[in-house]
Amino acid sequence: MNRRDFLRWAGLAGAGLAFWGPRVWAAEDAAPSVPLPEASTQADDERFVRPAMFYERLEGKRVRCGLCPRGCLVGPGNRGYCKVRENRDGDYYTLVYGRCVALNNDPIEKKPFNHFMPGTMVLSAAAAGCNVACKFCQNWQISQFRPEEVEARFLPPEKLVDLAVKNNIPSLAFTYSEPTVFYEYMYETARLGREKSLKCVVVSNGFISTEAVTKLAPHLAAYKVDLKAFSEDYYREICFGRLEPVLKTLETLVGLGLWVEIVNLVLPALNDSEKDIKALAQWVKTNLGPMVPVHFTRFYPMYKMRNLPPTPVTTLETCYETAKAEGLKYVYTGNVPGHPYGNTYCHQCGRLLIKRTGLWAVEADLKSGRCPGCRTEIPGVWS
Repeated sequence: MNRRDFLRWAGLAGAGLAFWGPRVWAAEDAAPSVPLPEASTQADDERFVRPAMFYERLEGKRVRCGLCPRGCLVGPGNRGYCKVRENRDGDYYTLVYGRCVALNNDPIEKKPFNHFMPGTMVLSAAAAGCNVACKFCQNWQISQFRPEEVEARFLPPEKLVDLAVKNNIPSLAFTYSEPTVFYEYMYETARLGREKSLKCVVVSNGFISTEAVTKLAPHLAAYKVDLKAFSEDYYREICFGRLEPVLKTLETLVGLGLWVEIVNLVLPALNDSEKDIKALAQWVKTNLGPMVPVHFTRFYPMYKMRNLPPTPVTTLETCYETAKAEGLKYVYTGNVPGHPYGNTYCHQCGRLLIKRTGLWAVEADLKSGRCPGCRTEIPGVWS
């Protein structure tokens, strides 16, 4: 993609589609080709209910969920930890199929993906719920509530795919909350999207069963995983999750040949030690390879962690330099607009390949995925 194409796509931010975000709706801005229905917060709205995938029926009409590593044991009339999967008389159901709570046209760099079709737009959709409970969650208004507590619209997979295709948006992202918990909705949308040459990507915490991610992967173009820290204690105390299954997901995705990028949100004094950053970088290099991009992103006070200050930029710079010293070739800082560590440089000759300002790739110097200087192939999805 040349510089002209990058700037053309960047210009779509102001003139392109504007839909809705968490708790903020703007149906009047939606594309007229796909009319949006009325919003719903009804607890008994059966349009959103579909049989769940990945569960086992047990005695006493209980079920064991197999979607994520929690393996929730759920009795009749109850829900799993994610609040969006319910046992109804011994059968398990998702309550968020087509239950869209957020829909926006974003730059792909917002996800963030730096090596996936830079400068293009991505239609971004979410349903409510999450299978962890990070104290710093940026989208807690939709991730930490039961689905009937969040205003939603019924936007089934075929309409979501059509919305992207008819508006010439090249990719679709499952994002904002945790896509794992709206797996059935995501899976069918990705399957239909692939049939129409729409590139579907996932922005996830990576806390998903190997069986589920393996079944989904053939319908995807890329997967971004939040590797929240390289510490089981951090995962247990700050996120109410576990590290080991996330590492397993990353290994599975790379093993399947899917394009993967990693984000580490850096919280002051909690996961920013040089020891932890070294361990993270060493694990990525050894188990995934040195070409997998790693983003160290600035934290801003949010949700239950408003007592912490924003991450110092110098801390992010240290993370960047530590990871590079450990042999990672593509390391970035995030949430620091205009910082040179947000740009992409050739790992062979150091040439500036993609210059970024904020969430935009504003200038590109790539030719068919290669550095125009030394002709080295740059890893990523470029078209």
